Amino acid sequence: MKIGVIGLGNMAKAILSGMLAKGIVTKEDVIGSAATQATIDKVREQYGIAVTLDNREVAKGADVLLLAVKPQFMADVIGQIRDDVTEDMLVITIAAGKTINWYEEVFGKRIRLVRCMPNTPAMVGEGCTAVCRNDRVTQEDMDYAMTLMNSFGRASEIREGLMDAFSAVSGSSPAYVFMFIEAMADAGVAAGLPRKQAYEFAAQAVFGSAKMVLETGRHPGELKDMVCSPAGTTIEAVRVLEEKGLRGAVMDAVGACVEKAKKL
Repeated sequence: MKIGVIGLGNMAKAILSGMLAKGIVTKEDVIGSAATQATIDKVREQYGIAVTLDNREVAKGADVLLLAVKPQFMADVIGQIRDDVTEDMLVITIAAGKTINWYEEVFGKRIRLVRCMPNTPAMVGEGCTAVCRNDRVTQEDMDYAMTLMNSFGRASEIREGLMDAFSAVSGSSPAYVFMFIEAMADAGVAAGLPRKQAYEFAAQAVFGSAKMVLETGRHPGELKDMVCSPAGTTIEAVRVLEEKGLRGAVMDAVGACVEKAKKL
């Protein structure tokens, strides 16, 4: 299976790291392109794949084509490769905000298209990716796409109409979590912890807590209750968070993100 990757930014490199590390594909079966010589030289050195500045060269020989360019450049790139994309090729895109209908209109023909939206933790192998497809994608195609997306985290198929909700809950949410970690660390510094340790303690607590939700299958409320001893320190902190409206603030923020996404 020959894989072509157009665009070699951080997210594309996260995917390359995952699929090569998991042995899904060998470096000899991958070719990538980017806009600058410096980028392709760096990727060649890091991953050992074939690289080029010519997007058409990538598209011509690919069985699976991964489009990983920024949304504002996508139409230009498709214009370059349109004639080289055949009905036998599986096209996977990770560009935000571009719908399946948009791709089909810009390509000017029906293609086998899988639309994916990974989040930034993909760069450390812990991404969360939403995946949807058009009606030309076979189950075999989809299984392969899911294998690629699962190589750098967790992937789930959803219907395209839920992409905005996914973006708010998972795509944008690392920013909310970073703010929470920063706030906890600031409080730790105020209580006397060294700054470096405060960030480490707060980040590891979030990481471990998230892992408990995913691996135990228990409801987050149940896990919260396990930490809250009667008349203890944790329940007092929870009382203050409730008093300050943490849940409502988070829900309002996610809702605002969904509404903004719909208008883009």
